[in-house]
Amino acid sequence: MRKSWWKILGLVMVASAIVAGLLGPVPVLPILHETIRNVYFHVPMWFAMVTLYLISVIYSVKYLSSGKTSHDLMAVEAVNTGIIFCAIGLLTGMLWANITWGEPWPNDPKLNGSAIATLMYLAYLVLRNALEEEQKRAKISAVYNIFAFPVMIVLLYILPKMTDSLHPGSGGNGTFRDLDMNSQMRPIFYISVIGWILIGIWIFTLRYRLRLLENRKNQID
Repeated sequence: MRKSWWKILGLVMVASAIVAGLLGPVPVLPILHETIRNVYFHVPMWFAMVTLYLISVIYSVKYLSSGKTSHDLMAVEAVNTGIIFCAIGLLTGMLWANITWGEPWPNDPKLNGSAIATLMYLAYLVLRNALEEEQKRAKISAVYNIFAFPVMIVLLYILPKMTDSLHPGSGGNGTFRDLDMNSQMRPIFYISVIGWILIGIWIFTLRYRLRLLENRKNQID
């Protein structure tokens, strides 16, 4: 029970954020209107994704220094879980964009950067499946993973701030904190971010345990 407190906390925080996000008051804003509620769901997906990718990088570095298979498996399962949150983030973002900007995928630097970053991490998974030798696969994919993370950060957070972008906080636009989020929204937003990060880490640990069970079963067979 003591080891599971953070899992329970994550569930409670996410459930609270969903209820408050759907039913709680939001500021009356032009263009956004009620769609501002999507900030509770869309943005936390990216926070969870980046956290999981960072965990993956940490375990890739650990693998290169230790050579332990467990570190390699943790790295790949963190990416697998991060991809899930990436997909949800893209879908919620496309829905939001279609309502506020008139099309699900306008020509925006942050959107295009997110597409490239997604393909980059999918390529990481393809690379792993393309290499049969276990140690070679682990080493090459670890190096790839370490370099992919900073490139992803540049694509999602640095380049959009240097160019014109529809997203808040980019291209000279104000941030959600400056323009849209009031004192009632901020606590719910932070609760949602932390909750989804905890849920993401929980899913990652479950996937890792399942991978260990599959490996043991294959060894027995």
